[in-house]
Amino acid sequence: MLFAAGVVNFFDRSSLSIANTTVRAELHLSGTEMGWLLSAFSFAYGLSQLPLIGLLDRMGTRSILGTGLAIWSGAQLLTGLVTSFPMFIAFRILLGMGEAPFYPAGVRSVREWFTDRTRGRATAIMSSSQTFGLAIAPPLLTLLMIRTGWRVMFMILGAAGLVVAALWVWLHRSRAQTPYREAEAAPVTQSAFAELIRQRTAWGMMLGFGGINYTNWLYTAWLPGYLQQERHLSLAKSGWLAAIPFLAGAAGMLCSGFSADLWAKRGIRLTTLHRIQLVTGMIISAAATFFVSRAGSTAEAIAGISFALFFIHFAGTSGWGYVQTVSPARLVASLGALQNFASFVIASAAPVLTGWFFDRTHSFTLGFLVCASVTLLGALSYATLAAPDGMRVAD
Repeated sequence: MLFAAGVVNFFDRSSLSIANTTVRAELHLSGTEMGWLLSAFSFAYGLSQLPLIGLLDRMGTRSILGTGLAIWSGAQLLTGLVTSFPMFIAFRILLGMGEAPFYPAGVRSVREWFTDRTRGRATAIMSSSQTFGLAIAPPLLTLLMIRTGWRVMFMILGAAGLVVAALWVWLHRSRAQTPYREAEAAPVTQSAFAELIRQRTAWGMMLGFGGINYTNWLYTAWLPGYLQQERHLSLAKSGWLAAIPFLAGAAGMLCSGFSADLWAKRGIRLTTLHRIQLVTGMIISAAATFFVSRAGSTAEAIAGISFALFFIHFAGTSGWGYVQTVSPARLVASLGALQNFASFVIASAAPVLTGWFFDRTHSFTLGFLVCASVTLLGALSYATLAAPDGMRVAD
């Protein structure tokens, strides 16, 4: 169910990127305005993590994620009716608010249902919905858009999401509601936000994951536009080629999860393992993004972006694994939400900055160089601030 919800999530999230040039032409938007539309989602998504801190651990995943699914799917459906830039911004904000619970709720559910030795694969399968969704979206949504127009495409996606929302509420149960019930985690007795914000490790994770999501959000928002505007590919061809890097990202997630479980069975400390995978993956991803900024051909660019997404998602899956490892069960959703909040505040700059750079230089080179730098800074944060001995909270 989490995989299905994730695929819908990232179909909706990437739909505007795929319709980028078509929407810009119909609504007469500049690259900077399109960047603001893309960033409006991520700002709303990031800020909406804050109310989840504590709330999600108290109310559970069924009601919170079910409500989020309904909100974001309704916003997606209504986006097909927009007639102005302000209306478009409003629905993008609503989309971001609705999608906010997905990862914190998913991490909480995985922590609840899986053991230390199987949690890596479960997290990877849940997270791979992101890149499978993003890989399938370009060819499928491009074809749908060519056949029906971008407005109908948005409406169909919104309707599909409402179906998934109904299934989630109908089928999902917490472990406490089943014959497999175990002792429940101690309730939160003080503000989860106040408890976590004092932890050095939490700050390292917040800043470090910002480097992951900056890279992720830049390619999610601008990859189709980059292929069409800098590589001069047609809408149809860019849709098929854009799938390749996102499939590489899915492979990176699965490799990360299976690797974590393999080494966990051999007795390697999960905190050490996840930090190694985080730092190594982010450094290699930054190097690949730098290569993309210098790529001389479309083939080189696709190869570089594929490496960048493989290793950023290899790192990102361990980022969620690290949340589960360093946090007590009662705070796992709250720490995930706090990490996601800070990372998307950072990542929200990626679409608008990249669009602004493109308007002024008619190139994506500077945007890629900034991305590589932010990713390296994130790796440094994980290597220094995010050490597990900086997390001092009671179980």
